[in-house]
Amino acid sequence: MKKIEVLRIMLAAGLGLGLGCGAALGQGAGQDIKSAGDDTKAVAVDTGHATDKIAKKVVHKSARGTTVVANDTAHGTTVAAKDTAHGTKVAAKDTAHGTEKVGDKVAGK
Repeated sequence: MKKIEVLRIMLAAGLGLGLGCGAALGQGAGQDIKSAGDDTKAVAVDTGHATDKIAKKVVHKSARGTTVVANDTAHGTTVAAKDTAHGTKVAAKDTAHGTEKVGDKVAGK
């Protein structure tokens, strides 16, 4: 009978230990799930911050590019206007000179 009692004690201890480990593992899995959720949230926040930072850089660079293009266009327009005015003056002088020559030939000079 002693053998049966020892066997019962060993069996009870084994079951108690096994169930206790199972409960401990269950708590660990729940904590792992919570940690995974927290990690996912942290990654999402970091991604949001990085996206915001890049978006601000893109807006800044676009605004800067637009300013440069506007300035270059204004400069080009000014240069073209000056060249057109100069060309008009030269054409007017040449036309006047040509008209004067024709007038002289007609007058017999």
